[in-house]
Amino acid sequence: MMGELLFLIPMLPLCGALIIMFAGGRMSRKLLAAVASFSVIASALTILWLWPLAAPQTRVSLFDWFEAGALRVPVEILFSPLSAAMALMVTGVSALIHLYAASYLHNDPDVRRFFALFNLFVFAMLIIVLADNLLLLFLGWEGVGFCSYALIGYWYRNPGFAAAGRKAFLVTRAADVLFVIALLWLFRLTGSLSIATINQQATSLPAGTLTIVALLLLAGACGKSAQLPFSSWLPDAMAGPTPVSALIHAATMVTAGVYLLCRLFPLISLSPTALAVIGLVGTATAFYGASCALVQRDIKRLLAYSTISQVGYMFLAVGAGTVTGAMFHLITHAFFKALLFMVAGAVIHLAAGEQDLFRLGQLQKRAPLLFWLLLAGALALAGMPLTAGFFSKDAILVACFALNSPWWTGLGVVGLITAFLTALYALRLVYLLAADRDVTIGHGPLPRGMIWPLLPLGLLALVGGQLNLPEPWGGGTVLQRWLQTPSGRGGTHAIEWGLAIVTLLLFVAAWLGARYRFRTLPMPPGGGVAAFFTDGWKIDALVRNAVSKPYEATGRLLDGFPERWYTAVLPDWLGRLCQSAGRYFRTFTSGYVTHYLSGMAWGTFLLLAILLIGLLR
Repeated sequence: MMGELLFLIPMLPLCGALIIMFAGGRMSRKLLAAVASFSVIASALTILWLWPLAAPQTRVSLFDWFEAGALRVPVEILFSPLSAAMALMVTGVSALIHLYAASYLHNDPDVRRFFALFNLFVFAMLIIVLADNLLLLFLGWEGVGFCSYALIGYWYRNPGFAAAGRKAFLVTRAADVLFVIALLWLFRLTGSLSIATINQQATSLPAGTLTIVALLLLAGACGKSAQLPFSSWLPDAMAGPTPVSALIHAATMVTAGVYLLCRLFPLISLSPTALAVIGLVGTATAFYGASCALVQRDIKRLLAYSTISQVGYMFLAVGAGTVTGAMFHLITHAFFKALLFMVAGAVIHLAAGEQDLFRLGQLQKRAPLLFWLLLAGALALAGMPLTAGFFSKDAILVACFALNSPWWTGLGVVGLITAFLTALYALRLVYLLAADRDVTIGHGPLPRGMIWPLLPLGLLALVGGQLNLPEPWGGGTVLQRWLQTPSGRGGTHAIEWGLAIVTLLLFVAAWLGARYRFRTLPMPPGGGVAAFFTDGWKIDALVRNAVSKPYEATGRLLDGFPERWYTAVLPDWLGRLCQSAGRYFRTFTSGYVTHYLSGMAWGTFLLLAILLIGLLR
């Protein structure tokens, strides 16, 4: 009986969205925010209440969505250790972001639409997390895609912001097509869309087919998680309000691709080629994002490229075979990245909308508490020893080096280089916001509703590593024991301690470099290589030249001849021919009945003659 209450987890945010949609016009702004926030908080409390049902797992079916031949798709959810942990993280962080958004948008004229979409987004994400079959998961997958489009383009009266929403929608839809192909192929191979059934039957699939399907799933995951080559939409997604950035970039949409690969890991793990490609994509994207973040002037775009980079580490973890490592970094990243985005929003609020890092500064003087919260998030992102980011990132790199393979060792080395760049741009952010210069940050106090939701995130950014403290540090690997997911090949204590020392040295080197370069008043990055990285390796230009321009040229060519021929010239000619034929046949009409009767008689005689000839033959 209690198992049926599991449906309350996604339904509560949906009910909140429906109440706001249909009754929000008669509510005050505070009541709208309260309904939106309470529905997500209630969902998180429901997860905690039903937490015992997750071990080992509980599967509940509400009704059959549809049935056609061999295809039966129930509305069924799975409450397992993996989905329970993910759902708690999503609702917990989302609740804090909802509370923050209530103060952040206190003057926005259309807050009703915002909170309706916000709640609907959380509902769709929970469907992804809890769905027990791929079609129901895909429903949530497309739901977060639509909500992200609407939220990124929330200020749609600005043409640039509306274009950013469309770009996010179109890029992710391109990857979703490949995901749908994988989904249909898996149904053709296994006769089921149940994730459990697919994972069980994976061992019977041909190796080549398995690799292709796994790569199609990877492509779908890359679109949602903004990994190469589908990464260009995420920096432009900063057009939305900062709470949207915190929600999409920290706890929900961009982690959906990682979660999909974790759910289907029993299938993916059977293809070493697919695992190697996943690791390569993750490593390349991590390095790409870190190199771009290092030169950004816009505070939110810096954090967006940082998200791309950190999610790349999660993909690397899946490729290295450590689902536990991927989920560990996913959770800790949600803590410190949500914190950093919300701090950035507060800074922008104080600076009356200014986002240029080279026009900001003196944060430690103007808003000391905000500065310390920024420092906590930045140190966790930089991987300073003993912070949450240090333990989760090192767990991934340990898994790479423990495989004792030239391929994975090479990816681990690139991961270390990326860790140095990460620390460098994270500390650059701190120094630029602390720089002593004439700034636009005001002296006015921030609303309390924008400050206190940051406090638990700041604490978790520093101590969240205790969730899965490695054995050499005296930890009990709580998360690993709870998730019961593959943790990869365990590294020796020598590897773990050696990697910790290397990480410490890289952090110190990054701190010294950032202190030397950015403590004074540095000049903004100029052209050349810096411009190349600022523009995201010119990926948008590459897509325009390789896809958009040939498509437009083909359209102009088709418009010039075939389309114009079939839609204008040919119909005009046919019309003229019909008119001419009509005018000609009208000459046979006289208006006299005797002429028509004569014609009928001669026609009848002709038909009888033909019939008679046929009978005689």
